[in-house]
Amino acid sequence: MICRIADIMNIDIFRRIGIVGSGRVARALALGLKPASHEPPLLWGRSPEQLAEAERQVDGIETTPTLGALVQTCDAIAIAVADDALSGIVATLAAEASKTPSAPFVFHVSGRSGAAPLAPLRDAGWLTAAIHPAMTFTGNPPGEVARMAGARFAITDSSVDAAVQARRVVGLLGGVAVEIPEERRALYHAALCHASNHLVTLIADAAQALERAGVDAPRALLAPLVQAALDNSLDRGFDALSGPLLRRDVQTIRDHVAALAAHDPDLVAAYRAMAMATIDRLEHEGARPDAALRRALDSSGAVP
Repeated sequence: MICRIADIMNIDIFRRIGIVGSGRVARALALGLKPASHEPPLLWGRSPEQLAEAERQVDGIETTPTLGALVQTCDAIAIAVADDALSGIVATLAAEASKTPSAPFVFHVSGRSGAAPLAPLRDAGWLTAAIHPAMTFTGNPPGEVARMAGARFAITDSSVDAAVQARRVVGLLGGVAVEIPEERRALYHAALCHASNHLVTLIADAAQALERAGVDAPRALLAPLVQAALDNSLDRGFDALSGPLLRRDVQTIRDHVAALAAHDPDLVAAYRAMAMATIDRLEHEGARPDAALRRALDSSGAVP
């Protein structure tokens, strides 16, 4: 049965951790939380093939064919499924809640949602929270466990006791908890996707343009430049900006647009959008408006 705040300090690990899901995040959580589970972590997933792969990839875990078995034996349950599958899993778990006298701590790892989707479980007496690791998962559990140590985890809880348990889980993974209000979860998640997912697209587009410019190893060429830009921007914010937009090199921007239109037309729209966003930010930071730069980005010659 779940422990209350006064009891938590006397308990080092959970009796058993259950994980709903068998994909990349589920496997990383299984490995990362295994030392905090007195009994082997128990996984349930819809795909027998993925469950078998999880057992091969993560030593010392077990799987179950039914969610009911997981609910009956686990005092902490992580839901690591696709965002759109969350409500269905919660409904199934809620149906199992009346069959067990225990009240486990249950959390999901979706970025876009807070604790609200877990309301049916909260109403059944369970402690509920959202715990989202602010990092990417590529299918390498040992590497991902190492990266979770020191990473930020966005937590949104449904009660004071749930907050304590959420922080406990984050601590067991070596992370740092950051509280995000329920109503700001979508904004939080949009910011992460803008920074990480769009970065992947940006690098892929830049590498493609370099290939068309005749570069044999575009990512090797980009790596030092992009790493320096990333490090500087994390350290200095927008003050790290350099390049032709900052210098107001209108002809350089015209040349960029013309070259892209001729050799990589699929990239023109994205280049323009990011350049316009950069100009907007420059003006927001106090730079004087520059209609010539905006005209240079517009093939029609009209100011947007």
